[in-house]
Amino acid sequence: MADHYRTELIKDAIRMAAGTGLLQSGAVFHSDRGSNCTSDEFGRFLTGLGIRRSVGRTGVCYDNAMAESFFAAIKNEWLHRFVFTTRAKAKRQVIRYIEGFYNQRRLHSALGYRTPLEVLNESLSSQPAA
Repeated sequence: MADHYRTELIKDAIRMAAGTGLLQSGAVFHSDRGSNCTSDEFGRFLTGLGIRRSVGRTGVCYDNAMAESFFAAIKNEWLHRFVFTTRAKAKRQVIRYIEGFYNQRRLHSALGYRTPLEVLNESLSSQPAA
């Protein structure tokens, strides 16, 4: 979290995801047509990590439906319950929601009423050993 939405913030988030070891080469980064995600600099960054870039079509809201659904869920199910006095407190609650509830306990119809963690574990256990 930051007080801006510049390219560096997005790159930092992707670096964090890559640091988990779960981001595989060939992963797809999908975004809207914002300049921070469509710049040559950002494209080179993604290529360096082996990530493919996908950009939504102009005027088609369905391209980002999953992301919009997530943001609606975090706001309606969690963030609207709190008043944050500092950015650090807000960040802790976002992490608490994603890591403690959304990924581990929240059932998703798009995942066959399983949690994201269950789907991830199933995916990892079905991959052949290196």
